[in-house]
Amino acid sequence: MNTDIMFETTQINGMTLDNRFVRSATWEGMAGDDGSVTPVMIDLMAALAQGGVGLIISSHAYVSREGQAGLKQLGIYDDALLPGLGDMTAAVHAKGGKIVAQIAHAGLHAAGKLTAKTALAPSAVAGLTKTPVKAMTEDDIQAVVAAFAAAAGRARQAGFDGVQIHAAHGYLLSQFLSPIYNQRTDAFGGDIENRAKAPLMVLEAVRKTVGDDFPVLVKLNCGDFMDQGLTAQDAVAVAGMLAQGGIDAIEVSGGLFINPKMSPSRMGINTEAKEAYFRLASGQFKDNVNVPLMLVGGNRSLAVAARIVADGTADYISMSRPFIREPDLINRWKSGDHAKAKCLSDNKCFGPARAGKGIRCVMEREGDGL
Repeated sequence: MNTDIMFETTQINGMTLDNRFVRSATWEGMAGDDGSVTPVMIDLMAALAQGGVGLIISSHAYVSREGQAGLKQLGIYDDALLPGLGDMTAAVHAKGGKIVAQIAHAGLHAAGKLTAKTALAPSAVAGLTKTPVKAMTEDDIQAVVAAFAAAAGRARQAGFDGVQIHAAHGYLLSQFLSPIYNQRTDAFGGDIENRAKAPLMVLEAVRKTVGDDFPVLVKLNCGDFMDQGLTAQDAVAVAGMLAQGGIDAIEVSGGLFINPKMSPSRMGINTEAKEAYFRLASGQFKDNVNVPLMLVGGNRSLAVAARIVADGTADYISMSRPFIREPDLINRWKSGDHAKAKCLSDNKCFGPARAGKGIRCVMEREGDGL
């Protein structure tokens, strides 16, 4: 398999990328308690840029205090955070990289013990969380839309090369799209056109804030893979609405964290057949939406990645866990060493983050996972 296609130079709304590899956002657990950038986070992003990643998408950054999802999560909710964010983007650019800020709100799954605020959600659905939840009023929705727009403005001011709106995995905008979470009977509930209103409002407000010349991406579920969840058909419809609304690229993901068996970070990716587990959905998006697609989910092999791009299923390949173990993976592949990523897909890397020590690969012996 000729893999040259993966190292082509491309553009997304004027943002030039040196290859087709994307570091998909994750929760590193490396920020300060207030969401501020730390030196270790700067070092991580710089290492990814130096390692050859074409586009780095930052840790999901919460746009308002009540939207924080986890311990030591990156924040972008206040101008006081701008100096650190600027230092991070400058470090990436110094290594020749590009970095996009993922902006997010946890909604119903916010960490109430950290925020000391009541979680906001489309509907106060029982059984999905143990913490108090408030069903959002239209004023609440407008306030969150404004928070996303302000966060996008901060991203541009801090030197990011673009923003990515997080509308996947059961976070707030994903909750609006999913009938599991969204049981409203007003203009924001019911059919998919209504359920998509909040994400579309966010896109419109973000675009108005950052301008037409600034890349705006979205991370979107191709399906929730749960009964009564977002279906593939509705996901494709939402992608079409976002494209019509001016989105510059869509990262195709899927699943909800409340369903571990079909979560976004699946375990046991030990054969090529198990890789790229959202590829069929990406193909459905491609058939219906004419914007660049980034495919995340179990990508581990250069040859598989190249086939996916060559056959038109996606335009970019996103990875997260492989870069936790090998930040220089892309340079390794580019140098001619095409062995698959060393990541074992065991999700043990999240353990240190949950313990407040930051995400890291716990497998230390060189060669494990080959």
